[in-house]
Amino acid sequence: MSKPHILIFPAPAQGHITSMLNLAELLCATASFRVTFLVPAYIHRRLSQHSNAASRLSRLHPIPNDRPHEDIRPGSFDVKDWLDSFRSTALPSLRELLADDEDPIDCVISDGILSFVLEAAGEAGVPVFYMRTLSACAFWVYFCLPHLIQSQELPFDCDDLDLPMVNLRGMEGVLRRRDLPSCCRHGLDSRSMQTIMHQTVQTPRARGLILNTFDRLEAPTLDLIRTRIPNLYAVGPLHAHLRTRLTATSNSSSTTLWEEDKTCLKWLDEQPENSVVYVSFGSIVRVTAEARTEFWHGLVNSGKRFLWVVRPDSGGTEVAEGGRGRVVGWAPQEAVLAHPAVGGFVTHCGWNSTLESVAAGVPMVCWPHFGDQQVNSRFVDDVWGIGRDMKDRCDRVVVEKMVRDVMEDRSGEFRRRAGVLAKAARESVVEGGTSYYDLDRLIRDIRDLCNTA
Repeated sequence: MSKPHILIFPAPAQGHITSMLNLAELLCATASFRVTFLVPAYIHRRLSQHSNAASRLSRLHPIPNDRPHEDIRPGSFDVKDWLDSFRSTALPSLRELLADDEDPIDCVISDGILSFVLEAAGEAGVPVFYMRTLSACAFWVYFCLPHLIQSQELPFDCDDLDLPMVNLRGMEGVLRRRDLPSCCRHGLDSRSMQTIMHQTVQTPRARGLILNTFDRLEAPTLDLIRTRIPNLYAVGPLHAHLRTRLTATSNSSSTTLWEEDKTCLKWLDEQPENSVVYVSFGSIVRVTAEARTEFWHGLVNSGKRFLWVVRPDSGGTEVAEGGRGRVVGWAPQEAVLAHPAVGGFVTHCGWNSTLESVAAGVPMVCWPHFGDQQVNSRFVDDVWGIGRDMKDRCDRVVVEKMVRDVMEDRSGEFRRRAGVLAKAARESVVEGGTSYYDLDRLIRDIRDLCNTA
């Protein structure tokens, strides 16, 4: 029997590509599936240059594009325009692959914000699984937005953002207005709000939903999602899952679109245990000169060592390293978070960064910007108790206080809780663990679909 041929199609952004590329590697390595990974040409070039993960796939397939779709900046792009532009560029390549009789696609795993993939694959008679690259709790909030509108909790004015949400099933009293996804602050007529709702409500049409999370971290929310989408696969943390399953592979996996400065690991080797604050706001956020100055003063005034990622394209002013600090353009984040010298993580709270910190047992200071980050940061602080939520504030005094909380004043409680979750993450991806089981179930379900097609 021939190997099933799977097409995996992420949205063209680093956070989406990272987890979906990890899943692609897992399917190639553990199930011997043939995997075609479909990305725009400029991402194809950057993955070929900076990532070793792509070489482990059957095929990294470029979409010819006349304009990049990479300028994803809060406040400077429109989600609908971005998705519409990507759809017009990608659809011809997608349809060509789906119509290839010589090397047919048996199944598609699509990013769950690309509903046009569901339509095109349906026309070709190819089954589709969705993958969402955010947390289960954030997905559930997006899924419940129509209900919040119906119950008249949306829209709201922004005069009192600390009012609790009372009609968000399973999260009553946990989330406040300020903890909802950023699109909720822009009114019901917001194109971003309408687009995100439209994409999310399509999810039950797919054969199943794959999430990069694990049961012990988000069990109550996963149970809620299963009431609406029974065929749910929680297979994370995917980066840890990949390491566990590929124990025979000597080289670690890298999914980055940026050149990593690995000299920072040697610098960390010279620092005492749990003494360094790692600072990174991901691949999208642009930090203003004013905000960067406030963070710099807060870090310096905290008296803690720091390793700060300042992307060349991130804007703002240069950061002075000083005696206790090290600044790099991009870092091998998994290795940094796993390093014994790192005791805290100042993060934008994107889901990959959050989950990597959870798996490493590193407490967080969260400074979210947009999308799911507001939800994630609330759970880090108020639900999981593994860090501080600094949303909607950027002040050197607050930065200093929260860094001291994580690294000194409350470090014991945060590290204990983070250690418990890190242990649970490791247990989830070994044989007998929930994520290990769900990945095997996904593989089995894909095989069954391909064999009966």
